[in-house]
Amino acid sequence: MASNLDYLNPALIPLEEKVKAYLEAEEELEKAQIEARSLSTSDLPPTADGFEQRPPTGSFDQHADELQQRLNNMITDLDLLRREIIELLPVRDEFVKVNLGYGPSRVGAFTIPTATGTEPKYQLRVIH
Repeated sequence: MASNLDYLNPALIPLEEKVKAYLEAEEELEKAQIEARSLSTSDLPPTADGFEQRPPTGSFDQHADELQQRLNNMITDLDLLRREIIELLPVRDEFVKVNLGYGPSRVGAFTIPTATGTEPKYQLRVIH
């Protein structure tokens, strides 16, 4: 009979740390995506005197480009964390209890249907 305290197993600590990092990275990505959407929908109001304010020659707004680069990097990092977590999981297609600091949480890798003859792909699921 499995104990309800299995999630406190010290062997699961590396998995727990990766899952915590994954959840933090996922949250940061969501914030950056919201920032990107608000940046793309915001328009500067026209000037009151009717004259257009132009940036100095040779300069351009780099914030949007930097934000897009940051988003791309975050997505890459999140994908790497996802793969590392899946490799650390002792089983596939079922949940493993882990301790994320507030009682048992669950993490698992579940098979995604693919074309026959190809390597199986896994979807990471975290319940916290």
